[in-house]
Amino acid sequence: MFVPLRATPRDYAWGSPTAISEVLGTAPSGRPEAELWLGAHPGAPTPVVDPTRTGGHPDLASWLAADPAALGEHASLPFLLKVLAAAQPLSLQAHPDLARAAAGFAAETAAGIPLDAPHRNYKDPLHKPELIVALRDGFEALCGFRELDATDALLSTLVDSAPDPAAAALISSFRERLAAPGGLKATVQLLLERLPGGLLDALIASAAAPGSDSFAAERQVVGRLAAAYPGDPGIAVALLLNLVSLRAGEALYLPAGNIHAYLDGIGVELMASSDNVLRGGLTPKHVDVPELLEVLEFEPRPVPWLVPSRVGDGLSLFVPDVPDFELLRVEVDASAHPTFPLPGPAIAIVTDGTVLVDGAQSSIELARGEYAFVTPDEASLGFSGSGTLFLATTQPVAPRS
Repeated sequence: MFVPLRATPRDYAWGSPTAISEVLGTAPSGRPEAELWLGAHPGAPTPVVDPTRTGGHPDLASWLAADPAALGEHASLPFLLKVLAAAQPLSLQAHPDLARAAAGFAAETAAGIPLDAPHRNYKDPLHKPELIVALRDGFEALCGFRELDATDALLSTLVDSAPDPAAAALISSFRERLAAPGGLKATVQLLLERLPGGLLDALIASAAAPGSDSFAAERQVVGRLAAAYPGDPGIAVALLLNLVSLRAGEALYLPAGNIHAYLDGIGVELMASSDNVLRGGLTPKHVDVPELLEVLEFEPRPVPWLVPSRVGDGLSLFVPDVPDFELLRVEVDASAHPTFPLPGPAIAIVTDGTVLVDGAQSSIELARGEYAFVTPDEASLGFSGSGTLFLATTQPVAPRS
């Protein structure tokens, strides 16, 4: 069964007022439109267009709870699909693994902290790995700690642009600290917890100063962050992170513990169905530095690209290292009519053109900006028409041949 859905973008302050409406062909609300949530997360379950098709249930959460057969072998919908549009930087953040999420949720619940309390870290006992695929060129993100040799090279360029000898000495001390065993964690903790304001301002001023070196893009980002969040220690931490700009169709995968911040752009985001976020800065929301430090992975790594597999004509499949979800990008035209074996419940959204989706039980035509839930009994999906569709689903229980 295909169940059409209808959602309203969430109006977080960092959202773009136009990007989601431009991509999906909808009327702009006049407010920031940050995230379109498609799923059964209790924080914002997606409404169904016609409740008569779901036994009178008005949204995915209530319907799937009352009719488990719509999920096939799954006890709940394990993923949340979003269209995300950032016009300003999001918070510097990371997400917990399953063990940390379960322990944190239990501890905060035992302490009597209400689920909707602004200072609560754990809204559920689940992890929140996520992937994002850019819908336009130029999706910018900070993601994971840069290799230390490259960070040392960056800091060495800042010594020359330091506003005074004290700032130059401070930067040199960071270079020494990072080179010591455990130096990355110690440096992050120092920046987020104990660096006096004057020294922090000097470090940021050094980093934001224009330079002709190979780190001009990193300097420019620091300047933007300083303008948006003056005096925030997260700005200095950004100096330690990989900076990447995605082209349309490129993707990142951010597992538990990966520190990141989306800076600008629009993309399709897919994650485990959780709202657990540990923030360290670049936000007016609750920041919990000690808990963030417990969650973070401090191993420097390259940019966490997620390269899709070609699984058919016009079919690109993004598969992370968790079983909760995978994302299929479908690009069809008059010459391509691909099929895809459906491994579980799914949500489809069309971002361009019109796509006809044929299943084992029924079919649906989705135009740009339309989306629907797909029950697993559709078994295998065929795609035709002309356009681009994203299909969020679970990974198969048995490995694909």
